[in-house]
Amino acid sequence: MTFPLNPGAEGIRARIFHIIFESNTPGAKAFDIGLIVAILLSVAVILLSSVEDYAARYGTLFYVLEWAFTLLFSIELLLRIYCLERPTLYLKSFYGIVDLIAILPTWLVLLIPGAHGLVIVRILRVLRIFRILRLMEFVGEAGLLIDALKRSLRQILLFFFSIFMVVTLFAALMYVIESPEAGFTSIPMSIYWAIVSMTTVGYGDIVPATPLGKSITVVLMLLGYSIIAVPTGVFSAQVIRSIREDRYSDEACPGCGHDRHEKRARYCMRCGTWLDEDSEDPRKKDDENKDDQEKDEDKNAPQDS
Repeated sequence: MTFPLNPGAEGIRARIFHIIFESNTPGAKAFDIGLIVAILLSVAVILLSSVEDYAARYGTLFYVLEWAFTLLFSIELLLRIYCLERPTLYLKSFYGIVDLIAILPTWLVLLIPGAHGLVIVRILRVLRIFRILRLMEFVGEAGLLIDALKRSLRQILLFFFSIFMVVTLFAALMYVIESPEAGFTSIPMSIYWAIVSMTTVGYGDIVPATPLGKSITVVLMLLGYSIIAVPTGVFSAQVIRSIREDRYSDEACPGCGHDRHEKRARYCMRCGTWLDEDSEDPRKKDDENKDDQEKDEDKNAPQDS
């Protein structure tokens, strides 16, 4: 979330806020664990209810569990809205939209009469599986991955745009070379073939028949093997960069100017200078106390006659 979360008022709203939106108290940790378990169980119900044998045997149980999870998530969302100072901002956020997607389809059953409408709502209920995205909120490393994705977004988009141009070029070429009987009935169909060939999936539903077409296919497959690691490398580089920024500080040492220290470091790893310029070096104070103690000992020492 990009906006600050503040409790609506003191008292019970503040207590609910600390339990739901924080995780440094036993009650908040218990709430987070219970919410994770509920999310996983609700997703498991959605997955199992799509199996015909299980749906025929345990259909009633799935229906009851579905409404139970809907009521549970509805109460949770109402509590979130109740305890926040500005609930509309939360509802417009990513996790607020996920919460609404998780509960609205089931409630629409009460509003849409007729068998045809119920079929549509049954399809919409699958959207509750997006609730599992809320698990990202409880993973500390999720912010690091999201930050790496944001940083590498432009490079990855440029990469996919370049791949799309190459695929379109090969597809147009194969549309001219191969016959419609081989499956190349249009350029969009040829683009489908080019994507399948470049990713080396090879479904086999569209296969070139001419020697020239097969040669072009070999080139496209080798090209796919050679560039498949590009987006992985870009993303990995951004992840490493995020890890370094999260671990290291950019502040330069006042003694030697070195600027690659861990954020928790107190002294420079090169020259040993105290890094926090706003406070006094405790070693300096200890040395001063030690010097004063040595001076006192020298004064109190007996003089030789």
